[in-house]
Amino acid sequence: MQCTQNLKSKILVWTSLHANIHLTIRLRGLLKHNQRLLIAVSGGQDSLCLTRLMLDLQPKWTWHLGIAHCDHCWRDDSQANANHVKRLAGEWGIPFYLETAPQPLRSEAAARNWRYRVLQQIANRNNYQCIITGHTATDRAETLLYNLMRGSGADGLQALTWQRRLSIDGEVMLVRPLLEVTRTQTGQFCQDFGLQVWEDSTNQELKYARNRIRQELMPYLQEKFNPKVESNLARTAELLQAEVEYLEQAAEELRKNAEVTNEQEDSETLLRLNRQTLQKAPLALQRRAIRQALLKIMLNAPSFEHIEKLVSLIEAPNRSQTDPFPGGAIAVVNGKFIVLKKR
Repeated sequence: MQCTQNLKSKILVWTSLHANIHLTIRLRGLLKHNQRLLIAVSGGQDSLCLTRLMLDLQPKWTWHLGIAHCDHCWRDDSQANANHVKRLAGEWGIPFYLETAPQPLRSEAAARNWRYRVLQQIANRNNYQCIITGHTATDRAETLLYNLMRGSGADGLQALTWQRRLSIDGEVMLVRPLLEVTRTQTGQFCQDFGLQVWEDSTNQELKYARNRIRQELMPYLQEKFNPKVESNLARTAELLQAEVEYLEQAAEELRKNAEVTNEQEDSETLLRLNRQTLQKAPLALQRRAIRQALLKIMLNAPSFEHIEKLVSLIEAPNRSQTDPFPGGAIAVVNGKFIVLKKR
């Protein structure tokens, strides 16, 4: 009871971080008044900082808040972690939702995909319009480095965006209000407000690439190259986000102009693109337009090699063709067209 009273008594405290997040949400149009918001809470410092901020801002925005916790079952203390978050939700008077993985998820990618899927299901079942996560500027910098080393293009380097729709046909938005806040700031906030952070032991395991970036690479870069490398990388991701949005819009217009859909096609034709239309565009837009076109017909996202196969045909002689795509399809130059056909 004493803990609950202490938490409630501090709600009137208004810090510079409260002011900054309030302003960020308003100026960027991230959230609206009276919305139902589901906060994804792991129990770590970032998600607890986010939850406390959203609680304190709630009177100004009249939000309806809920807390969701995803138990990946990959730690011995994962159930205790879930109970800790449930207890905090009870102390704060917020509805709590728990999803537990049917079996341990050892892969970071598998865990992330499962987590977003079940969060969206919780949101849909309970009429939440947005899912709010505690990703920070630190996460943004680490993601940029991680994707850079994997060979990602600009899209991957700006992967942590302020908001995005969780699925093409869904209405639930994923929102990240803390992308200008560092992990140092969230840690200090939790300490100042006496928030009971659950320390995730897997964050120290160096078998995970992201942990090696956090524990080894980032400190090395800060010490040997630039103490502000974290904020600089986060700023780079922000700049790339605006540029990627512009390029995607321009590429979509190019794709629509290049795609031929009004001609009689046999059942074997998957895609027909007008080479003359593509030839007028810069290479960057050619690649993006082709990627968008391939996304419509491929089960998995096209790789750089898949895209380059079609790019190479834009200026190629008639009857030139590629080696097979996944599933066996072949792209052939047919006059002014590039035609992708089943074999």
